[in-house]
Amino acid sequence: MIRVLLADDHPVVRSGLAGMLGLEPDLEVVGEAADGEQAVALAAELRPHLVLMDLRMPVLDGAAATARITGTLPGVRVLVLTTYETDTDILRAVEAGATGYLLKDTPRDQLVAGVRAAARGESALSPSVARRLVQQVRGEQERLTAREQEVLAGVARGLSNAGIGRELFITEATVKTHLLRAFAKLGVDDRTRAVTVAIERGILPGA
Repeated sequence: MIRVLLADDHPVVRSGLAGMLGLEPDLEVVGEAADGEQAVALAAELRPHLVLMDLRMPVLDGAAATARITGTLPGVRVLVLTTYETDTDILRAVEAGATGYLLKDTPRDQLVAGVRAAARGESALSPSVARRLVQQVRGEQERLTAREQEVLAGVARGLSNAGIGRELFITEATVKTHLLRAFAKLGVDDRTRAVTVAIERGILPGA
């Protein structure tokens, strides 16, 4: 039997997951936590094979709880199950030691398969999350230059190309060149999306 601990601050979600997983002959829900702190405590007490972890929770968020569990209970795997798939959320979870990252709209059979895979120590990733991780790796290989970041920061503040050029003492044509290079590295084709992606990746500060 694979012993599973559920960690989610929504009782309805926990109830639904418990009911769904309980139908599987090899899965057993051994506990439920309503926040990250409780998840850490129950993981230490119950020693489940797997913690199904939400990210946005009170007291202690899912990424921080994951880091504490994987850091102190090496035999316990953590599978993130969340509605959020920003680059920042994914990377925090992976860096914290999560074995997998699934979204709450994952079909039932894929979720169950992901739970089994994660319990074995295998990676379980939603397709969109896997794509984002690949993009992130590529982004690490093609980091924005300091000047490209300065130009994007100007765009984020609503400045025109001419305004950015005046502020940075470069020509408007040079601003356009830096923007086009930044677009290519970020995989976008317009100013708004460039700023959004740069914020998601932590290149620019959020609002």
